[in-house]
Amino acid sequence: MPECWSFDLGKVNYAEALNLQRGLVSLRQKEKLPEILLFVEHNNVITFGRAGREANLLSDEDSLRQAGVEVFYIERGGDVTYHGPGQLLAYPLFDLNHWGNDLHLFLRDLEEVIIRTLAEYKLNAERIRGLTGVWVEGKKVAAIGVAVKKWITLHGFALNVNTDLSYFRFIHPCGIADRPVTSMQELLGTEVNLKEVAEVAQDKFSKVFELNIKGRAIEFLHQLVSTEAMSNR
Repeated sequence: MPECWSFDLGKVNYAEALNLQRGLVSLRQKEKLPEILLFVEHNNVITFGRAGREANLLSDEDSLRQAGVEVFYIERGGDVTYHGPGQLLAYPLFDLNHWGNDLHLFLRDLEEVIIRTLAEYKLNAERIRGLTGVWVEGKKVAAIGVAVKKWITLHGFALNVNTDLSYFRFIHPCGIADRPVTSMQELLGTEVNLKEVAEVAQDKFSKVFELNIKGRAIEFLHQLVSTEAMSNR
C-alpha cells in the first residue's frame, strides 16, 4: 500500500497554495517524496482552467475587485470556478504511474471520494453522465479540475461545505449555465465543521486509492519546499 503524507493547511492565500503545489510536484517528479495530499481553504478567487471561456465570467473586473475576488488563469483542466471561505479544497499530488496512467479513472476516483464523504452525512450524492463533478438533488456540490505534469497530478476538487453560494453569481460554474450549485450547509440546514469534513475525506482517500495516509505538520511541508528552493540556487 503506497505511503501518502497528508497536510491540513487551513486557510491559505490561493497564490501561495498554487506555488506550494508546483514546488511539491517538482519534488515528486524527482522521486523525493511519497504521495502528497493537501487540504486547504482559500480566500475569494475565481480560477480559469485550460478550457475556460471569458463568456462564462458574468462580471467585470471592477465589480470583482469591489467584492474582494481575485482572478487566476491556471493549468488545470476545465472551465471557470469559484473558491472561497467555507469550501474544502483537496489537492492530491499523486503519481498516476501507480494507477495505470489513467486520468479518466483518477477523476472518477476523486468523485468517489466525495460521494463517500457526503454519504457519512446522509447525503445521497451522484455523478451525472457526461459531466465531471458531484451532485445532490440535481445541484452541483463539488467541482473537479486537475492538471498532470510528467504523470504527477496537481489541483483536485472543491467541495462546498459552508460556502457563500452568492459568489457563484459572477460565473457560469464550470461553464454550465443551467444547473444550480449547492453546499452541505444548504442541504443539511446547518453549518458543518470543515476540519471534520477534511478528516472524513482523508479516510475516503485512503480507501478509494488504497493508501497508507499519515498526517504531517505544516512546518515540515514548508521546510521541504524551502530546502529544495535553496538547493536549486
